[in-house]
Amino acid sequence: MEFCNNMVLLITLLNAQKKLAKNARMQRLDMELTQEGLSTRSGVPLPTLRKFEQKGVISLESFLKLQMVLGGLEDILKASEIKQTAFSSIDEVLNTNDKPTRQRGRRK
Repeated sequence: MEFCNNMVLLITLLNAQKKLAKNARMQRLDMELTQEGLSTRSGVPLPTLRKFEQKGVISLESFLKLQMVLGGLEDILKASEIKQTAFSSIDEVLNTNDKPTRQRGRRK
């Protein structure tokens, strides 16, 4: 268990990387692609793909290239979207502030 900015993470970053690699490998195998085939289709060098599948280490750009071929890119984009708060009453809707919010972070 790890702690991150007062939050308890139930999975370590290393375990998350390995899980992503395992999922990508399973997607590749379900598509009946070899490592060489996925490498060629995605533009990710074969040694990079092998390292990812073995150790879970890869750049974000290469990971997204792989997901584009494996069909998971839209899901990743959807998972990173900001969740919209659902209104529970008409008063909440009427009291919402339509002013643009500040686009800078406040914490270092």
